Amino acid sequence: MADDSKATDVSARYALALFDLAKDEGQILVVEADLKALKAMAAESAELRDVLVSPVFNSGAKARVLAALADRAGFNPITRKFLGFLAAQRRVGALMAVIRSYEALSATHRGVVSATVTTAVAMTAAQLKGLQAALRLSLGKDPEIETRVDPAILGGLKVRVGSRLYDASLKSKLDSLKFALKRA
Repeated sequence: MADDSKATDVSARYALALFDLAKDEGQILVVEADLKALKAMAAESAELRDVLVSPVFNSGAKARVLAALADRAGFNPITRKFLGFLAAQRRVGALMAVIRSYEALSATHRGVVSATVTTAVAMTAAQLKGLQAALRLSLGKDPEIETRVDPAILGGLKVRVGSRLYDASLKSKLDSLKFALKRA
């Protein structure tokens, strides 16, 4: 557990440094778009994820891969330099955590709150719009919603806002009922 905490602290520090630089240059949203694109690339490519986290690839190889991706995607110079710096510091393995931290900093700066919604099946546009309205009313801020599909929750949904988790999944309700029946 301590290692996760250290990794999170490191990623938060790198994200804050990048955010401050992007803010000074007036490029917060541009850098965030670059990072989201990189996150999407990693989500789509198992090979890219392997290169980013595997100790088999040295920092030079990781830097070359990130530079090639940045060039091909047309990333902002701030993002390109940051990715090179991260590789030089041998911190590419923390890249996804840095991206999550940066997204949270950017959302806070814009006055919105990030929420991750997990459902058993993909939500329709109408359901997503209704959930966004309910979260806006509940939280008092505009939510930025990232959706995930996890059939293991069986039904319902889980909403994570910051460190809070609202679990209205069928699986957790069944687990609670099973626990209550065992106690009886």
